[in-house]
Amino acid sequence: MAVGLLGSALSGLQAFQSALSVTGHNISNANTEGYNRQRVELVTRPASFSGGSYTGNGVKTESIERIFDQFVTDQMRDTTSSSAQYDTFASLSSRVSDLLGNSDAGLNAGLESFFNAVQDVATNPASIPARQLLLSEADSLVGRFSNLNARLDSLRDELNGGLVNAVEEINGLTAAIAQTNKSIVDAGRGSGQMPNDLMDKRDQLINELSELVAVRTVEQDNGAVNVFAGTGQPLVTGFLDFPLGTQPNNFDAQQLDINVSVGGSSVAITDNLSGGKLGAMLDFHDQVLEPTKNAMGRIAITLASEFNRQHMAGTDLDGNAGTNFFGLPAPHVATGALNSGSASVTAVHDNVNLDGLTTEDYVLGFDGASWSLSRAGDGQTVSMTGAGTSANPFIADGMRIVTSGVANAGDRFEIQPTRPGAAGLSVQLSSARQITAGTSAAPGDNRNALLLADLQTSMTMENGTATLQDAYGQLVGELGTRTRSAQLTADAQSALLSQAKKSREQVSGVNLDEEAANLLRYQQAYQAVARVITVADETFQSLLAAVGR
Repeated sequence: MAVGLLGSALSGLQAFQSALSVTGHNISNANTEGYNRQRVELVTRPASFSGGSYTGNGVKTESIERIFDQFVTDQMRDTTSSSAQYDTFASLSSRVSDLLGNSDAGLNAGLESFFNAVQDVATNPASIPARQLLLSEADSLVGRFSNLNARLDSLRDELNGGLVNAVEEINGLTAAIAQTNKSIVDAGRGSGQMPNDLMDKRDQLINELSELVAVRTVEQDNGAVNVFAGTGQPLVTGFLDFPLGTQPNNFDAQQLDINVSVGGSSVAITDNLSGGKLGAMLDFHDQVLEPTKNAMGRIAITLASEFNRQHMAGTDLDGNAGTNFFGLPAPHVATGALNSGSASVTAVHDNVNLDGLTTEDYVLGFDGASWSLSRAGDGQTVSMTGAGTSANPFIADGMRIVTSGVANAGDRFEIQPTRPGAAGLSVQLSSARQITAGTSAAPGDNRNALLLADLQTSMTMENGTATLQDAYGQLVGELGTRTRSAQLTADAQSALLSQAKKSREQVSGVNLDEEAANLLRYQQAYQAVARVITVADETFQSLLAAVGR
């Protein structure tokens, strides 16, 4: 280590050159996203003992510190995740709300036109044109149900594509984080100092990841960072990343689950993930898309069942007993992919207790001794009566359920009582003469048509508290309320995100005025030290001249 006047001056040149370099680096990256301002830490060099006292030996660069606050960064990541989640959820929900609330495409206009046609038949029961109009309006109503369901199916396919893309983005980011972890550890091991720019790069990757899914991080002693998603699913540990994948749901092949490979086998972790765009898509599927399809299906099933019941009580123009006006599908039953027994399950609607139908899906499970029914959404147990046989079926929530074959412990079946309703509704009559306007074949008998028309205002939904159109109005209203609530929350989260980014900029951002002042200060110090070297040179030259004489 050089000592004395020249050595002190040289140390100053090196230190202030480093400070000028860091200041220039800060200024150059003032607009670089994710960049954290750096600062040179200068300390005095050890003094030399000479002539009974200690003489200073100048300055040295202790380290180049990154100005970083973990709490502020974590807060920004949390708000980034929440903002992306609610913004995505609100955007998706508004599409469903706008679709069902559309006066042209929605069901209200179709139901109104259908029952107006029923009233026209009641007014003129022998009129073939009126009867033909009723069949035409019935076909149109069925088409509305089918079209709305198809639009929701299309949205589900789009959602599945979004899930696949999000998973691919997550995998790309986690692989990059793991690789950056390795680069940081290698660089720190070789120099003893942490590479600030690489740490900024890793933090920016984690910030981008938080927009897709909620994450938390844990820093290791060697400088690597472990990244966990949701309720603790590891995405990155040290130098290793754990790629996610998608797979068909155990019950519904058209529904995608998120999975991870563990020990060579695929494990579904959908319920462990939350937040960000991915969490929003999962929430939208479970809270809006599928419940909406179920609600529409329930309206279709109730309409068809009640109309069929009354239609079969009448007589057509040829004196024949009435038949089903509408055709509707049975509840959909899916066998669990992991079932090991030979049992099968069938379900039908319980027309006696049809107002007990809900918009829920159910899981019927066997524990080795008995069957139990629970709601698929929250796992809440649903009480059943009966024994599950053909003679004495299980009865619950508007369903009659029959089991057959041998079930093993752990076997499960998913029952969707209303999901197929909207898509499977159809008109069964082939002739206008088959419409049962009266209770007899007497000319002008319209007694049954009047009862059919009364179904428009009958409390056939929500356990006898709502009409068909009331139920649809409630569905549209709930969608609108949920969408509005999500949008308000998204706006609030956006404001919080702006505030969090501002806080981060105040701590870690580059202030060009401050850097300009530092640049001038270090430049002046550098010039002053250079002058010291000049003085040291002049002193040395004077000494050489004196000795030379």
